[in-house]
Amino acid sequence: MTTISDLLINPEDEVAIRQNLALVALGKRPADRAIRVGKVLDVYGRNWHEDQEIVVSGRRIAWVGPAGAYPGNVAERIDRSHLAAVPGFGEVHKHIESSHLTPEWEAALVLPHGCTWTCEASHEFSNVNGAHNLQFWLTARLAGSPMKIFPLPGSAVPPTAYEWGGGHFGYAEQAQFLRSQLMVAGLDEVMDWPAVWNPDNPSYERLWGMIRATFEQRGVVEGHAAGMRDLNDINAFAAAGMASDHEAWTAEEVSDKLRRGLFMELRPHSLTEMITGLLERGQSDWSNVALCTDDRSCSDTMKLGATDHNVRLAIAAGLPVETAIQLVTINPARHMRLTPWVGAVAPGRFADLVLLDDIEKLAIDQVWADGTQVSQGKSYTGALPQITWPDWATKTVHIEREMTAADFAIPAPADRDTVQAALLRPFHWADDFITTELKVENGLVQRDTARNITKWAIVDRFSGEGKAAAMFWLGTGPATPDTALACSMGHDKHNIWVVGSSDEAMALAVNTLRQTQGGWALVRSGEVLATVRYEVGGLMACRPAAELDAEMAELYRQGETIEWMFEPTFSPRWWPGFPERLAFATLTCAPWRWVLVAPSPLAPEGFVNVATGATHPIVW
Repeated sequence: MTTISDLLINPEDEVAIRQNLALVALGKRPADRAIRVGKVLDVYGRNWHEDQEIVVSGRRIAWVGPAGAYPGNVAERIDRSHLAAVPGFGEVHKHIESSHLTPEWEAALVLPHGCTWTCEASHEFSNVNGAHNLQFWLTARLAGSPMKIFPLPGSAVPPTAYEWGGGHFGYAEQAQFLRSQLMVAGLDEVMDWPAVWNPDNPSYERLWGMIRATFEQRGVVEGHAAGMRDLNDINAFAAAGMASDHEAWTAEEVSDKLRRGLFMELRPHSLTEMITGLLERGQSDWSNVALCTDDRSCSDTMKLGATDHNVRLAIAAGLPVETAIQLVTINPARHMRLTPWVGAVAPGRFADLVLLDDIEKLAIDQVWADGTQVSQGKSYTGALPQITWPDWATKTVHIEREMTAADFAIPAPADRDTVQAALLRPFHWADDFITTELKVENGLVQRDTARNITKWAIVDRFSGEGKAAAMFWLGTGPATPDTALACSMGHDKHNIWVVGSSDEAMALAVNTLRQTQGGWALVRSGEVLATVRYEVGGLMACRPAAELDAEMAELYRQGETIEWMFEPTFSPRWWPGFPERLAFATLTCAPWRWVLVAPSPLAPEGFVNVATGATHPIVW
């Protein structure tokens, strides 16, 4: 028995599903299929059980036990007795938008890698179109995708009080999200720590309204404690109700935060060092730990893998395979309070299975989701709904005029040959900005390519007016003359950012994105060298991963013809060459201080300290 209603989780449908499952489990109603496997992992005890049968009704598991012991009739029997079954892998914290694929295409990419459910940290699309956020994340599932997406509405909508446009969430919106659908698991990572602890912060009431709404519905308040090392801050963070952190880099940091009750979500970037260090410290209880991807492009997923890559890293670092699997199954399911539906090969859960032909190597032979095989080897074989996304998803670059070079010019005070200028550089987390002297020509402040100083701007893509804020940046962008790079993905507000060696090139790059409705644009000497289309939300492509990967490869190829500025920073997120990581250099959460945002009432020139609210002129 299966209907469209069991794609989502609604109380009235859930009761009927459970009533049917109970009768199927007792053999009083027939089951749809029984899958016989060589062994099944019990994630509750880290034990393997030999020669087991998994009985499925609709999209759910009804019965698990020794092969041949099920008391009822089965319409179809499937023999996979040469394979070992573990639960479908889950992502406790991931931005699907960072794959740059729409949910149905991202599902086709990651399901063969074992990922059958994702807790979507949805402040990316929320900042583009908050009003349609929940509809967006449920559309692919309702169209038949076997991927389960559990959306967590974004706390960072907007990321700070100094940003605006696209979406605005507070108490009322969060309460409605949680009441409307049981698949909404809680509140996406609370990133604006100064707005949580400081009652004078202009985002204080909005954020605490969302936290209150989440508490009222017994949802999970996800945290974001980047750069937080001080024990007083960690204690305050946990005391404020933040349930987790995924920003740790060292074993010491993980240990300090675990001790204060935070659920730790470990990302791949330093996973080996964190797990090795924790094992050396004697960590034996891993129940408050999960693995998470956070952000990974489809190109990187094609090279590395998805959730399976994270698990293999954990195994290589010294975790037993059974424990590593717990970190992507039962642990995240418990943390997100989703255990009735995912996290184990157990009755009532979605019939999501990862079938392994080599347990120690985590070699995936096939994946089942909703009780149906959806992959063989690395190939996706499941349902792939063809979705025509509406205008609210595809018409999201709202700039109703041509941008010109004048939009990016920085005038000098009258009668000056030189000025003092504020400088930032990628991932500049210091309390103070950098200052330098720059020349003035024809009344306009000039770049200084010889000193690795270029121009950077943020362009509002929501109001229709194309409001731009420009300043000078150090150690990034093109040194090649009359060249610019622009992108509509700029975490987390996702206005357009552009960096360029001439104002004319910057205008051309932004105007190109107006035409394509988002993505990347690289221009030189009045010519568009390469574009990548993110036609949905200005963040994602509604196309196969291989097609988008080919577009990115061409962008990189053209990027190799450009000379790119570079200066080392203390951040491990910054490296020479094509400056793709600039899409994350636009972040305004902790530990950032001075940032550039689109002009707003609280930051008219766009240059603001998000920790204190202080503003400052770009030049003086």
